[in-house]
Amino acid sequence: MQATGSSFPFLTAVLLLPLAASVFIWLVRDSRQARWVALGATLADLLLTLMMLWRFDPSNQGFQFIEHMTWIPTLHISYLIGVDGISILFLPLTQLLFIGVIVASWSNVRAMPQLYFSLLLLLQVVTLGIFCALDTMLFFLFWEMTLLPLYFLISLWGIGPNRRYAALNYTLFMLAGGVPLLFGLLLLAFNHAAVTGTGIPEGLAFSYLQLFKTAVPEGAQTLIFLLLLAGFAVKTPLIPLHTWLPVVAQEGPVAILALLTGLKLGAYGLLRFVVPLAPQAALKFHWLLAGLGVVGILYGAVLAVRQTNLRRMLAFSSISHVGLVILGIASFSIQGIQGALFQLLNFTLIAGGICLLAGFLHHRIGSTDVLHLGGAAKSMPLLAGFFLLFGLAGMGVPGTSGFPAEFLILVSAITTHTGAGLAALFGLVLGAGYFLRIYRQAFLGPVNGDVVADALDLGRRELILVCIYSGLILLLGFYPAGVLDFTKAASEAWMARLTP
Repeated sequence: MQATGSSFPFLTAVLLLPLAASVFIWLVRDSRQARWVALGATLADLLLTLMMLWRFDPSNQGFQFIEHMTWIPTLHISYLIGVDGISILFLPLTQLLFIGVIVASWSNVRAMPQLYFSLLLLLQVVTLGIFCALDTMLFFLFWEMTLLPLYFLISLWGIGPNRRYAALNYTLFMLAGGVPLLFGLLLLAFNHAAVTGTGIPEGLAFSYLQLFKTAVPEGAQTLIFLLLLAGFAVKTPLIPLHTWLPVVAQEGPVAILALLTGLKLGAYGLLRFVVPLAPQAALKFHWLLAGLGVVGILYGAVLAVRQTNLRRMLAFSSISHVGLVILGIASFSIQGIQGALFQLLNFTLIAGGICLLAGFLHHRIGSTDVLHLGGAAKSMPLLAGFFLLFGLAGMGVPGTSGFPAEFLILVSAITTHTGAGLAALFGLVLGAGYFLRIYRQAFLGPVNGDVVADALDLGRRELILVCIYSGLILLLGFYPAGVLDFTKAASEAWMARLTP
């Protein structure tokens, strides 16, 4: 795997811009202007990532825009960042999702807006860092730093009476997941020292580029694979480590739910680290990955059917959909990996977008329970129409970006794990059932009360945002090559790691 650098430090600028804005917010006299600072910084950051996308070479299998600086020399830990075809598209889509969260929080965050938007920008920095980090300890630092802003965002601005419990529950789950993840990354560094015969700490290596080329014995691979899988499974989340998500969905801010369902960082970690760094163990435990994927698809779909609250339904729906991603990874085929990547990118638009719409609905009605929402389409036809579009995209209806992603995954799964692929197909049918059922109850039928009847439809800012999301969903649905061409070369390099 070759790496290429850049004369201008694009990635550092992408990370520093929102970080500087999070500090500048506190210098603004009018606290209400904090939202403008956050929005302006994120838009500027989006422009930077689009410039990177324009300069990116999709035919290059290696990493580009490499930046390297020694950080802790005695342990060979560095500030090493870069992107390839697997990670590059996550940068602009992550920025777009954060723009959506800022817009969704525009008028309903009245308490401590400076702190809220400052924490949101910090979360943006560390999330982008996760996609860029090529030093495993730098990656782990970014990974763990997501906990601080999320804890305060959930506990201080949550909409449920048990929001502090939800924040604590989430934090404890993530801290527990960080333990096996750290041990797995350390074992990779120790293995490099053992293979090179240079001892510790001289032989330690935390560079992904070095670890990628370092052979790992079969026994060590198994242990590393299981440790990394356990660490990333918590944040994905995979069954049975999923229980924190429905609680956060019920108690936390709906805008933050959009981030947690739209950015599946755990699944990205599986793609980036688990399979490439322990490839033979991944092949050995293909049945485990496929099993976890199918269980997630079916379990999430069955529980989503039982929900009467849009937020909880969306939480279980995301568990079901991420199971499809894991099944795609487990197929170990070029179609499966490209489909899994496509679906992860879809989450930022589809899952994140529909959660933002649920947030707009909650802001108007004060609830997302179907008991209070009957007939909402009559007073809010635009919101109801876009909610249906995003739901259809989540179901994988042709013409939306969900279709090519799910089609690639299902084809690869049925070819390599026929039983699991058929079970996944049944799960998708259940998915259509639970969405259409709750949509009918919430938006159709007679108007349920004066609050729904008097509710305002989408405002100008909200309408512009959902139009952008919808346009991308339809564009990628009719032209999936816009994503597949970017991911093809990097996916082929990923597949090459699995060749004995």
